[in-house]
Amino acid sequence: MFGGIHKSFTGFLRSWRSETSPGREKRTHNLFEAAAVYVSACAEDDQDQMDEAVAWVSPEALSFGVNELACRAVIALARERDESPRTVARDLLGLPTT
Repeated sequence: MFGGIHKSFTGFLRSWRSETSPGREKRTHNLFEAAAVYVSACAEDDQDQMDEAVAWVSPEALSFGVNELACRAVIALARERDESPRTVARDLLGLPTT
């Protein structure tokens, strides 16, 4: 008797979950994807895209991802320019090179 009730209740819960979130994506986003979307949205001044990326991961994870993206971008640009990462970072921020 209890097995039948449990089975019915479980089926009801599963159907209810799928009805409440039909547009929900099943794929999860990783912190690097969130960081890439967030930074590119900031560059394009796209608030909707920024808000979406913020919802994908925790604030700490997003901060880590943005930091990692910044480091990789500065390194790539430094190699391209044949300059030090410090020089490139200061130049990007409009700071005098020392």
